[in-house]
Amino acid sequence: MIAAFIPIWALTLLGFTAGRFRLLGPEADRVLGGFVFHLAMPAALFSVLTRTRLSFSVPALGAFAASTVVTMALGFVLSRRVFRRKPGEATIGAMAAGYVNSANLGIPVALQVLGDATFLTGVLLFQVLVITPIVLTLLDRGADRGFRLSRLASLPLRNPVILGMAAGALCSAFGRHPPPMIADPLALLGDAAVPAALVALGLSLTVRGPGLAGERSEVLGLSALKLLAQPLLAYLFGLLAQLRPAELLALVVCAALPTAQNAYIFAREYGQADSVARGIVITSTALSMLTLATIGWLLA
Repeated sequence: MIAAFIPIWALTLLGFTAGRFRLLGPEADRVLGGFVFHLAMPAALFSVLTRTRLSFSVPALGAFAASTVVTMALGFVLSRRVFRRKPGEATIGAMAAGYVNSANLGIPVALQVLGDATFLTGVLLFQVLVITPIVLTLLDRGADRGFRLSRLASLPLRNPVILGMAAGALCSAFGRHPPPMIADPLALLGDAAVPAALVALGLSLTVRGPGLAGERSEVLGLSALKLLAQPLLAYLFGLLAQLRPAELLALVVCAALPTAQNAYIFAREYGQADSVARGIVITSTALSMLTLATIGWLLA
């Protein structure tokens, strides 16, 4: 199982080295990340799902949902009670503690370590259709903005990863396969998703942003919830659900993924603890390479 992480580490290190020596220019992480998010990852998801028979494990997805809700609640309480954050800032803390990077990093890890991204599609749907509307609603209230149902309803249409996943899932559900003139270019584009995402990840680890003094303990505390508490809770909920070993491994690996960049994007959009969110994204992403490998070794 550890061997499955070697390509992940190698490509991430390659991206880090390229970023450290500015081999690809100052905007490389943004440009490559945009390529992955808007083009390569949707194509990869579409190609994989059209060849996959969809089957969701309700107990496993329920265990993931339970671990996410509990972890986010702990993150909210920690932000409010310990670090004296306002409700909107505490909402960002909760999101940073429990919202996993299911796309840019989750898909490469799932394909490389688990062999497929089937369980991850359920995780992605849960986060987009359940967690995201709740977070946006709380942020709107904290920023004194009116609740906008149209914004939530149009979210899937504004997310190319979700569009690619939805199109592939529909093809799989109805047993339809795109013709070669469509499938072959998309498969070729999708093949670039995993290596490009990992190089972009390495590049992002070299980008530094402004932070406030005294935030280090907050970043470390919420990162610990993300990388330690959430996978441990997922493991316990998985045992209660009596999951099979393969399902348990997929559950805990997905729960141990680092904080999604959406946490920083939302924080910046609403002006709520954005430097903390950015620090947690970077810290959890850097340390997740070790925690994911440890989980893979323990549960293999």
